[in-house]
Amino acid sequence: MSLSLEFCEMRAGECADAADAAMLDNVRDRERRSEAAWRALATQIKAVRDGRKALEDARAAAEEAA
Repeated sequence: MSLSLEFCEMRAGECADAADAAMLDNVRDRERRSEAAWRALATQIKAVRDGRKALEDARAAAEEAA
């Protein structure tokens, strides 16, 4: 199973909401750590997606030039 950017962003939002609603410090901290992890995954997925797009654009430009 591969993760999608949208899924990671959704999970990060859910963790942020859970952290805001948490009454216990340890639960709030856990949810904030989870939020940070999901946001890091989303950032990584976006970077890979952008890199692939740039590579495809470069290949297309090279083919047109040839």
